Amino acid sequence: MSNAKKIEVTDLILRDAHQSLIATRMRTEDMLPICDKLDQVGYWSLEVWGGATFDACVRFLKEDPWERLRQLREALPNTRLQMLLRGQNLLGYRHYADDVVEAFVQKAADNGIDVFRVFDALNDLRNLETAMKAVKKAGKHAQGTICYTTSPVHTPALFVKQAEQLKAMGADSIAIKDMAGLLTPYATYELVKAIKSAVDLPLVIHSHSTAGLAPLCQLKAIEAGADRIDTAISAFAGGTSHPATESQVAALKGTEYDTGLDLELISEIADYFREVRKKYHQFESEFTREDVSVQINQVPGGMMSNLANQLKEQNALDKINEVFDEIPRVRKDLGYPPLVTPTSQIVGTQAVYNVLAGQRYKTITNEVKRYLQGGYGHPPAEVDEGLRKKAIGNETVNEGRPADLLAPELNKLRQDIGSLANSEEDVLTYAMFPDLGREFLQQRKDGTLKPEELLPAEQSGQGRLGSAMATEFRIDVHGETYEVAVTGVGNTEPGKRKLYLSLDGMPEEVVFESLNEYVAEAGGKGRKRATDPGHVSTAMPGNVVDVLVQEGDPVTAGQAVLITEAMKMETEIHSSVDGTVKAIHVSKGDRVTPGEVLIEIA
Repeated sequence: MSNAKKIEVTDLILRDAHQSLIATRMRTEDMLPICDKLDQVGYWSLEVWGGATFDACVRFLKEDPWERLRQLREALPNTRLQMLLRGQNLLGYRHYADDVVEAFVQKAADNGIDVFRVFDALNDLRNLETAMKAVKKAGKHAQGTICYTTSPVHTPALFVKQAEQLKAMGADSIAIKDMAGLLTPYATYELVKAIKSAVDLPLVIHSHSTAGLAPLCQLKAIEAGADRIDTAISAFAGGTSHPATESQVAALKGTEYDTGLDLELISEIADYFREVRKKYHQFESEFTREDVSVQINQVPGGMMSNLANQLKEQNALDKINEVFDEIPRVRKDLGYPPLVTPTSQIVGTQAVYNVLAGQRYKTITNEVKRYLQGGYGHPPAEVDEGLRKKAIGNETVNEGRPADLLAPELNKLRQDIGSLANSEEDVLTYAMFPDLGREFLQQRKDGTLKPEELLPAEQSGQGRLGSAMATEFRIDVHGETYEVAVTGVGNTEPGKRKLYLSLDGMPEEVVFESLNEYVAEAGGKGRKRATDPGHVSTAMPGNVVDVLVQEGDPVTAGQAVLITEAMKMETEIHSSVDGTVKAIHVSKGDRVTPGEVLIEIA
């Protein structure tokens, strides 16, 4: 073993581990108390930011993600802090103009990030250029990333070529990002050997344990010359997360590859996180367990837990296996993109639509249309031309770098958010998530920020009320039937009580003097069921993003009349008939459920 060397470790406990197992819900208050011990371990780095954490902070936890980063920087003075950056997508779900990418990278560096793991969902390296240059300009470590996947076009030779291109772009190290747990031990050995023989840079293996193979893959990678492994403290390891830090440290102890890390100290940290995990029981999912079927459906860790959570919210969890079967078919139609944000959401959401509608591509999301137009870059393989024609008709396909079509947008973003932004960081929060960011900044200004409630241990989140099973019943209001389940109770106010309910399968939180008051209110908002060809409805629960028509407008069959958002993906809802808009029953921001009449066309 002439290539023997000390193996370095990046721990993912503060980012990817909880993203993969509890839908990214760990709060900063549960991170800070253990930082002193984490800082003593001697990790090469700690991954603390990026990925879905920024979104979850703003959307669910009502925390300022920049403040989280600053607090962690202060609490971890001796350890490199690392983030995951989606190239030209940054932390959002679209490509941003170069000036936004440059500003975001600089601010992330200013607030404490030392190492930027930069990737593109399609491995289209043109989408990494601006971010990589910005990292180098900020004087930080640029880790060029290869998204590992399997398909007829993804070969070791292709990945070696990408590694060489990343080095030419100025990468300080290379990461093999196996987000779905698709690597097998001997494939890992061959791939690492090939890359290390061609590119003289430190090489990192990031592999999810979804198929149960990641610890074996890491050992074979080390034997082939890899320099660093990504692991997670055991309390948040395994399944769709990562190999356990303690196990890998123990496996290498006393060998030429010894990490030198203190197993006892890491075990103390694991004891702390085992207790922390209990707080987040309502976000646990049976679909984050180890399951070798990932070698077939290719659903990555974070996507698996979020997909299960979202289907549960939509009262369609029984369809999850059909969705898993549909995902590889959609992926093939789209030219075999690796499944990692945002392509995992694009493929996964389209698969959900296909299954819930009972018809493939009856509804095509705006993101799938954008993808098929070249809006995300070059697909790895040829796409299904029939699907492309159905999605975009005769519109032209962009063959260039998508961001070349984007004008500078930072000044406009500053103007749009105005006095709600107290800093450039606030402007960038708004840039990532315009509606969500504006709402967050407004609530912060008004002093009304309120994180989602964590249910106590005796409430499973699956329909328990105190110690008794949830009350489920039907109510009829003006001929409409509503399925209501009381799933929990919250704090009381004078003369009022907070109830957690689901109405037709959709969770709601209400404060009323009595359940009767809630029922009356629900009935007042009740929309009738779609029965006529001129009744416009949606196939999936979601929120109205925009209403594109007004009463009296003429419309043609196939015309978009609404835009809704579900699972972070926007979709156009079309009229199925020619006619005139007779009535509109929704406005921007409204929650909608399948089968309701949203617009009537005569």
